Amino acid sequence: MRVPGIIYASHALVNDMDPAAIQQVRDVACLPGIVKASMAMPDAHKGYGFPIGGVAAFDPEDDGVVSAGGVGFDIACGVRTLLTGLTRDDILARQEDLAEKLFHTVPTGVGKGGDIRLEGDEMDDMLRQGARWAVGQGYGLKRDLERIEEGGAMTGADPREVSKQAKKRMKDQIGSLGSGNHYLEVQWVEMVLDTDKAAIFGIKEGDAVVSIHCGSRGLGHQIATDYLEEMAPRRKGKRKLKGITIPNRDLACAHINSELGQRYLGAMRAGINCALANRQVIAHLVRHAFSEVFPDARLDLLYDVSHNTCKAERHDTGDGTMKTVYVHRKGATRSFPPGHPAIPADIRAAGQPVLVGGSMGTPSYILAGTKSSMQTSFGSACHGAGRALSRTAAKKRFIGRDIAESLRHQGIFVRSFSFKGIAEEAPGAYKDISDVITSATGAGLVAPVARLQPLACIKG
Repeated sequence: MRVPGIIYASHALVNDMDPAAIQQVRDVACLPGIVKASMAMPDAHKGYGFPIGGVAAFDPEDDGVVSAGGVGFDIACGVRTLLTGLTRDDILARQEDLAEKLFHTVPTGVGKGGDIRLEGDEMDDMLRQGARWAVGQGYGLKRDLERIEEGGAMTGADPREVSKQAKKRMKDQIGSLGSGNHYLEVQWVEMVLDTDKAAIFGIKEGDAVVSIHCGSRGLGHQIATDYLEEMAPRRKGKRKLKGITIPNRDLACAHINSELGQRYLGAMRAGINCALANRQVIAHLVRHAFSEVFPDARLDLLYDVSHNTCKAERHDTGDGTMKTVYVHRKGATRSFPPGHPAIPADIRAAGQPVLVGGSMGTPSYILAGTKSSMQTSFGSACHGAGRALSRTAAKKRFIGRDIAESLRHQGIFVRSFSFKGIAEEAPGAYKDISDVITSATGAGLVAPVARLQPLACIKG
């Protein structure tokens, strides 16, 4: 290990953590150019190469690397939260109607696409411009861009470095939710935990909000697949590429300043823009569905933040000097502090909104970034509850139809094409999100703002 490994979690969460995830923290600490520490958030569990919930930064001036496994397969998967201007009581009056309307308006499920077809220059325009492309096409409002990470478009995206196969997989996927842990959820603010920050964010107890959790669909998965093969080809079991020795193939990487490293960054940034465009179009569809049930609903955007990225950022590298490092956040959310220039001016005083999703029948949280997070975790925090059971184990333990019926009795409407998917994503398959949030706030990674409860959940 070139640097220490740090896990930000309670003793109980660490004791229950998959040993394979802890080993992955150690493995990441062995990579060239890593700065300060290899980190894991309280929701960490085993991933591909890096743990999900992993954070690591690399110095390009010290042979630092970029790793496709350190970003993950669902590039820029993230959460977008919309403020409806409605209350919980408003939603309850039309709860089932709204759930049905959303389910039939937003395409969900494995391979399910929407009405938008992109090829050639149109595809490349979307990959370069992200949510800005979507707004330009009439999907949403120009003011939305102010509340999206990177202003809605990641600079440095290079569609030329995205394979034909990746683009083919995305041709009809923009504006679709996908499957797995992705969801569209109508929620209500059960408790405000910081009155001042909540007021700045525009939320109060009893408010209804909508959260969208999805990413770059098949395009992001194909980018990761393509570049993992380039970074560590499957040849006679070799695990060494251009002078980089890695503990296992899952940690395939390239020097940041290498030709391969720069090509991956160009493609990965295009993947980020794909995810931002996808969530922008889905938000447009959600607004349309709401307008048919609640004509007076506004659905202003609170924030949109990704949690599978690699970004060049200025940070203290541990010796008091500020450097540009490449921060990998895999299943970890950016958590910038009050006053940071990357935060929209009208909410800057509260810190960046950190949107942490639950798992169907469990709470979600709106949090805010902190100064201490910048000092300890490169401005990063947890992104969700974190899996306690694999999808295979969850399917063996839970019955999807029973989970949906149980949630219905709790006043939560779940709509999905697949009971199997509901079983895989059962609340019992995840860690206790309250423990995760307590650990994250206790470590100073985030400040609590509000706790949300689900009313309706749309899944693939």
